[in-house]
Amino acid sequence: MSKELVHIIEQMSKERGIPKESILGTLESALLSAVRKKYGITPEITIKIDSKTGDILITALKKIVQQVVNPMEEISLKDAQGIDPTKTMDDTVESPLAIENFGRIAAQTAKQVLFQKVREAEKEAIFEEYKDKAGQIVSGVVIRKEKGNYYVALGRAEALLPIKSTLPTENLKRGETVRSYIEEVKASQKGPIILLSRAHPNFVAELFKMEIPEIYEGLVIIKNIVREAGDRTKITVYSKNSMVDPVGACVGMKGTRVQSIVRELKGERIDIIPWTEDPRVLIAKALSPASVESIGINEEEKTAMVVVNDQQLSLAIGKKGQNVRLAMKLTGWDIDIISETEYAKMRRGEIEAQIEDLQSKSNLSEE
Repeated sequence: MSKELVHIIEQMSKERGIPKESILGTLESALLSAVRKKYGITPEITIKIDSKTGDILITALKKIVQQVVNPMEEISLKDAQGIDPTKTMDDTVESPLAIENFGRIAAQTAKQVLFQKVREAEKEAIFEEYKDKAGQIVSGVVIRKEKGNYYVALGRAEALLPIKSTLPTENLKRGETVRSYIEEVKASQKGPIILLSRAHPNFVAELFKMEIPEIYEGLVIIKNIVREAGDRTKITVYSKNSMVDPVGACVGMKGTRVQSIVRELKGERIDIIPWTEDPRVLIAKALSPASVESIGINEEEKTAMVVVNDQQLSLAIGKKGQNVRLAMKLTGWDIDIISETEYAKMRRGEIEAQIEDLQSKSNLSEE
């Protein structure tokens, strides 16, 4: 029995990733619970399990008395000195209890408590394993779809991937392997909640770190990233080394690097923009793929008026305003886009207004 117990503890520790000391402590608590059920809470009972042999030592603290009335709390001087010859009357001594006296009910209680506490220890171990992994990408297997969520197996942990946090066009199947971004890890009464996302902007940022060695090594820095999942991502990058082209490093030879990310994102368009402190240049690049003719800015209010060719207007604004909306989030500037025709009309109106004003002032001076 002792050897079997040691084997079970070692196997459980290895399979569930729980320290042996934790399992031993849990088992000792479970056995103590069973003893308490049999003998009550009055006796001061201690249980120790030898981690090497598996031997279980159960003792009750008893008082040495002349005549024993309550055997669970009292012991005769003769029996006490058989345990510790130095003991005298009215002393206390730890007296061994025979494990055979537990009985079937006590053993079943120990089993139930052990199962419950091992599950708690396993949940705690999973939380400890994943609590510092928030912000990382993990790979898991879809095990089911239920109540607006996908449940994803991450080894011995089960994570939650809300359908709203997946790409709009994808429908994940049971057994499918999927990569996701760990958005949050939090503890709950039912165990750790590992919240995944494939729609978070940082999912794309982490994919760039995985695919682009220069970003992983810190030579190329991601300055900012904005995203509307499934449609378009805009990312600004800069290089710490003047010899390294940040955009070229991200794109790769013939676009091989960025294409692997695009495939993971099911064809989502990605605009990689070189970051600069010049707001005019940054805004112009942020409106990619549209070409910009001219830009006027108000630095105090952080507003910009951008003039584009008439044929570029719809491209600059984007479908339902998406391109300019992402550009504003990326740069932090409020951007107003007009066509060259509109700008020319505006300029003519301003010139005519100036002429009228001059004429009005001229008439006044003549009078």
